[in-house]
Parts: sequence; C-alpha cells; structure tokens
Amino acid sequence: MTIRLLFFSVLRDIAGANEMEYTLGKSPTTVADLLSELFSQYEGLSSWDTSLLVAVNCEYADRDLEIRAGDEVALMPPVQGG
Repeated sequence: MTIRLLFFSVLRDIAGANEMEYTLGKSPTTVADLLSELFSQYEGLSSWDTSLLVAVNCEYADRDLEIRAGDEVALMPPVQGG
C-alpha cells in the first residue's frame, strides 16, 4: 500500500525530502504504525514524537486513525506564532 508523505519545517531536513511516495510495511496501518516505521528509518524523527502534528488528507489525525492506500499524510512540528 502506497501513500504520499509530506514533511514540513525541520522534519524535512531529518527526512531529506519535502515529500515522497512511501510503501507501508503492513496493511491495515494506523498513524501510530506509520510513525513507528518512520522513527526506525529516520534518525532524529523520534525526538519529535510527543509534539508531532499529523494530518491525513488535510485533516489533523489521531494516532489510531487507519491509513488507506493513496492517502496523503503530512508530518509537522508544533505550530508556532509570533
């Protein structure tokens, strides 16, 4: 099952890309499963675990949300204002 991953701000530096096609290791998969895979592949990403924002198809998502083939998943650090 393939999805589209988007990385924002400092997370794109960790992943080395703004976006990518990503094949999930198992199906069905939740946001939590995806994050677990990504944490093992991208050193430094797990340090953002407690504050990471995740959106699936342009809507903020809880970690128990099931991801489907073709979904767009965006990973973002906390939103900061000024």
